Amino acid sequence: MVTGLAKYSAHEVRQRASSPKLQVLNTALISAQANLTFETARRDPVYWGRIVESAVGAYLLNSVIGTPIEIFYWREGNHEVDFVIRNGEKLIAIEVKSTTRKEALPGMDAFNKLYKPDRMLLVGGSGIPLEKFLQMSVVDL
Repeated sequence: MVTGLAKYSAHEVRQRASSPKLQVLNTALISAQANLTFETARRDPVYWGRIVESAVGAYLLNSVIGTPIEIFYWREGNHEVDFVIRNGEKLIAIEVKSTTRKEALPGMDAFNKLYKPDRMLLVGGSGIPLEKFLQMSVVDL
């Protein structure tokens, strides 16, 4: 029901040495404990942000079961990328935003400078709408 995402690094030793990011495989594990109505949850930007990010993570992980695709997170100092997908040599960085505010993405910029991913996706906010992303095939990203 819960798994740990390894930290992405070009060096496997550094991946194993880092603490995992816990990720639910079903967001009901979070929302059932909150005792909030949907409307109340939507009005709380911090809680809603966690739910949206968890929904994307659960979708990604459940979509790659039985495939060679790997899902990671990345963080260096104050910079982070919510999800990193590695499919063979292909690397994709995904940042999730639950608001429509125009925000800078310093984590994506830092990740891009270090690893030059094949794609960088913003889900939610001013990027791909969450509903559309959840209908996309992770294999085809």
